[in-house]
Amino acid sequence: MLRGYPPEFRRKVLDPIESGRKVAEVAQLLGISDQITYTWRRQHRIDTGREPGITSSDHAELITVRRRIAELEAELAIHRRAAELLGQVVPRKDGSRPSR
Repeated sequence: MLRGYPPEFRRKVLDPIESGRKVAEVAQLLGISDQITYTWRRQHRIDTGREPGITSSDHAELITVRRRIAELEAELAIHRRAAELLGQVVPRKDGSRPSR
């Protein structure tokens, strides 16, 4: 969920905040925006169970599942279209066998 900065850097930002330093102070010191710092802090609280929400691992799993669903839906659409085209090219049998 949190992209753009390596986890080590996010840890470097969150550790001082967890120990009591102000978000704005840490953000200014490290040259990042207050908003991203607040976002990281909130996500960290969610990940550690101190705040309700979707954890980072759950979010990553949701993204993976949604991609897989999209792939399967596309594959199903291809199969349906192929069956439709085959139905137009090959005449359907009425279930009776031709006489010999």
